[in-house]
Amino acid sequence: MNNTHGPPSFQLADTHCHLYTPPLSQDAPAVLSRATARGVNQFIVPAYDIDSWQTMDALSRLPGVFTTLGLHPWAADQVAKLFHSMDSENPPEPNNPQDRNIPPGEQPSSTTNPLPLLAAQCAGLRLEMETALSKPPPGFKPSPSFKIIPPPIAIGEIGLDYKIDIAGGQPGPELQRLVLRTQLELAVDNNLPVILHCRGAFEELLGEIKRFAGRLRGVLHAYSRGSDPAVHFINAGLHIGLGGAITRDRAKRVRLAATNLPLDKIVLETDAPYIGLDGVLPVDTEPGHVRDVAEALATLRCDTIETIAEVTTNNARELFQLPD
Repeated sequence: MNNTHGPPSFQLADTHCHLYTPPLSQDAPAVLSRATARGVNQFIVPAYDIDSWQTMDALSRLPGVFTTLGLHPWAADQVAKLFHSMDSENPPEPNNPQDRNIPPGEQPSSTTNPLPLLAAQCAGLRLEMETALSKPPPGFKPSPSFKIIPPPIAIGEIGLDYKIDIAGGQPGPELQRLVLRTQLELAVDNNLPVILHCRGAFEELLGEIKRFAGRLRGVLHAYSRGSDPAVHFINAGLHIGLGGAITRDRAKRVRLAATNLPLDKIVLETDAPYIGLDGVLPVDTEPGHVRDVAEALATLRCDTIETIAEVTTNNARELFQLPD
């Protein structure tokens, strides 16, 4: 990555990058410095599992970095870990009173209905996340050394993924949906946007979003499909996150969508270091590459990068309540 175009006259935001993941985590300040030199000066870092939650406090203190908190569908089964690690003085209570006789450490057997236990586990997830949002319920004692200052600006990365190896033991659809609903409710109750991941479950995810009847806002990140599905999510109140896919000539569906979708509903991202760009491997992707995404979008829409940067950055700032 270089800055051959000279000092930027615009500002960009990378609305999705994982600074706690190697190789970015090996020198995050240098990564941010390189990005700033290319006009990228705001960075949203979504946590997606319990381990990444623990990195958010330190990352949130870096210049221009804003953190979020979520449990990704790949890590949905970590609700059990949260549930069992909670202090015995603060057991989560399922919504259904008749389910409260299940001991905190009990695991469902083949003859036990797992839903009450899952409900209790999701209640535990909500308690932990409310603590991170600096809004713990009265009397709740959080897990040791778990706090984020300043509080997360969004709930994410969350969502549904039906393409993972469910048969091989990864979280199944029912668990994914329960964990997702818990976090969507938390976002609505705290007036926070969401950052959504989706693979192989677009209709199901749209159905979950519609349950909130316009009270939910956020972004469907790493979008790589055509215009029609995106329009449904936009109509449901979401923005669309465009990244490295639009830099590839062969990605015709999403490039056409990037051309046709309303610009005021688009935000830019890299998903570094997980998604590459044309000529750039995922492991080599950095937040500074969001400039390449902006340039690609400008070319596709026959617009200037200055206009693309201004509109998409303002979109991100309004959606996530970022400072100018």
